[in-house]
Amino acid sequence: MRRLRAGLGLAVGLAAIVLASAGGLGSAQEGKVVLRGAGATFPAPLYEKWIQAYLKEHPEVAITYDVVGSGEGQRRFLNDAVDFGASDAALSDEQMARVKAGARLVPATAGIVVLAYNIPGLGGPLRLGRDVYVDIFAGRIRTWDDPRIRAHNPSLNLPHRSIVIVARQDGSGTTFALTNHLSAVSPVWRDQGPGVGNVVDWHGAMLARGNEGVAGRIKVSDGSIGYVEYHFAKRLGLSMARVQNKAGQYIAPGEQSGQAALAANVKQMPSNLRLFLPDPEGEESYPIVTFSWLLLYDRYPNPAKTAALKKFLTWGLTTGQSYSRELGYIPLPAEVTSLSLAALDRIN
Repeated sequence: MRRLRAGLGLAVGLAAIVLASAGGLGSAQEGKVVLRGAGATFPAPLYEKWIQAYLKEHPEVAITYDVVGSGEGQRRFLNDAVDFGASDAALSDEQMARVKAGARLVPATAGIVVLAYNIPGLGGPLRLGRDVYVDIFAGRIRTWDDPRIRAHNPSLNLPHRSIVIVARQDGSGTTFALTNHLSAVSPVWRDQGPGVGNVVDWHGAMLARGNEGVAGRIKVSDGSIGYVEYHFAKRLGLSMARVQNKAGQYIAPGEQSGQAALAANVKQMPSNLRLFLPDPEGEESYPIVTFSWLLLYDRYPNPAKTAALKKFLTWGLTTGQSYSRELGYIPLPAEVTSLSLAALDRIN
């Protein structure tokens, strides 16, 4: 029951982001500029921290952020139902062309997707080779004592029990980041398997909504493995696999290995700021890393709202980055911050 309460507690805590951010609106909105956002669960704890800290200094603004997942955040943005969206899967050229007011992608933070697991009595950290974790998620490796897993973990107490995969059921940028990586690692996954997407067919996996839902389900499910953003796994005390990177090294997830991945590859950033790193270079790079983008319009009809939005997001891209480490995110490299600020400045 304690495990169940821990999982449910995280879900309730994140659901409260919407309520806490919106709390006191209504009559309290009178005379205020109201900014409404929606999207990814991945950066939600960081954005909630931004909103709480910023509103203490700027009571003239009211800000809400609905934690609905990247897919729904994109949908609301494309339907002009929010002032800003948030997604870990950047908009495609086709999607951006549909936005009459113009669309702009602004990297706001970065993080890593971990392979979290629940194997009681294992006796040490699990190591997963590239071919092994691809075949686990593809359903080709079905038990924890499979010889291919044993080959990477000769000293662990791997049980003879079925592997239970926990995955997202909602449209998710976290799913996009993982499947983009698996497709880069495995041509079979890319061409004959699920491929890349915000939603894919997980072949009988246990499904949950949001990063918090997946993390909570892993916490209470012996023999399970799933993918979640680092903060959620760390908060629930989940075990996280050491994953083999492109250089062949087994890398533990954490701030340093995530920063190493960005630092080794950030020079590739294109002019539209849509940089995916499906399989980063670098001996010390953690292999599943992603930026998380704010989805903004090029033009806003309300000058007061435009000014308030730019002021809030400028704060988030500068002062707000100081909250990243304590919450398990990777602060933006200085080169990316400069590009994001320049993109924000061009909004009118």
